Amino acid sequence: MPILPPATLGVIGGGQLGRMFAQSAQAMGYAVWVLEPDAHCPAGQIANHHICAAYDDPTALQQMADHCAAVTTEFENVPADVLRWLGERAPVAPSADAVAIAQNRIVEKTFIEQGGVAVAPYAVIRDQAELDAAAARVELFPAILKTARMGYDGKGQASVKTAHDLLAAWDALGRVECVLEQRLPLKFEVSALLARAWNGAVAHYALAQNVHRDGILHTSSAPAPSADEALTTRAQAAAAKIAEAMGYVGVLCVEFFILEDGSLVANEMAPRPHNSGHYTQNACLTSQFEQQVRALTGLPLGATHQTSPAVMLNILGDVWFAADGVQRDPDWAGVLSQADSFLHLYGKAEPRMARKMGHVNFVGKHLHKAALRCEAAMATLDLSGGVND
Repeated sequence: MPILPPATLGVIGGGQLGRMFAQSAQAMGYAVWVLEPDAHCPAGQIANHHICAAYDDPTALQQMADHCAAVTTEFENVPADVLRWLGERAPVAPSADAVAIAQNRIVEKTFIEQGGVAVAPYAVIRDQAELDAAAARVELFPAILKTARMGYDGKGQASVKTAHDLLAAWDALGRVECVLEQRLPLKFEVSALLARAWNGAVAHYALAQNVHRDGILHTSSAPAPSADEALTTRAQAAAAKIAEAMGYVGVLCVEFFILEDGSLVANEMAPRPHNSGHYTQNACLTSQFEQQVRALTGLPLGATHQTSPAVMLNILGDVWFAADGVQRDPDWAGVLSQADSFLHLYGKAEPRMARKMGHVNFVGKHLHKAALRCEAAMATLDLSGGVND
């Protein structure tokens, strides 16, 4: 039986993804409790109740178990044991096992590869012997060295041009467990976003094509302008295969590299709504956040039909600072002067360089119209380049 409003849903983590989950859940009539140690977190600002405590605090977890009919997570670095403990007392989606896979790049790559989906050639580095073995694999270079845990938005990784550079890069990352990944001839990158229900039903969104700057997502365009129907089908099928192998429930994003020869290579997965799926808030019948609510509570998955092409622009703390470093308020009126532009700010009080503060969705009858609106807004915010730069 589905969990119906006005039941209380719990979310572990208080960032912007938790905030947007809460907004969707509350719009549907649910109450939302948030467990997050940051007293000023974005999700806690709007939650019906904010438990301000560590994720593994026993008293806080018991409160969540006592009051929440079901629990989800808004980021993958929640301790898996926390989700496992809660899962013994209430429905939890995604499961602890699925989240644990995504928490470790070594485990993640092994799992995806064993499931029959291609990944970039790589080597595992956990000690000096494995470092030496990786350095001897000349075909891996140039490469990217990534920490096995906690790397995101360009953090926890280093470019390694030759085997000679590898030791210094590993030293710089603290000699923690790492993955050395071959740098591939990349044509473009896409995100395959899906939702999977408790009964195994799957709903796919259109592929989003992503552009990054300094390791942080800059824009996502959907439907992906460079992906034809055959590529879309291949990417969606591969993402569904990964989800099924995990027995996954919830919203899942799998990022794929598309190589110059047309090959499809899985980069990484996110067991939650994803930055590249924010366009669904204004361009799809069911947003990724409402879909997360539906999957968690056992409601039928919503229709993913895209009502209009869209471009999503990430808003970083950089736009609060002029070229001379003086802080200023961004020209939101100028941004919103573009027709069919939708601003989403996360409630973070302190803008910092490279900190995700919000996003803007641009829609249009044709994708190039949405892209032009995005480029005009970028000019207003003093952001250089275009949508595809």
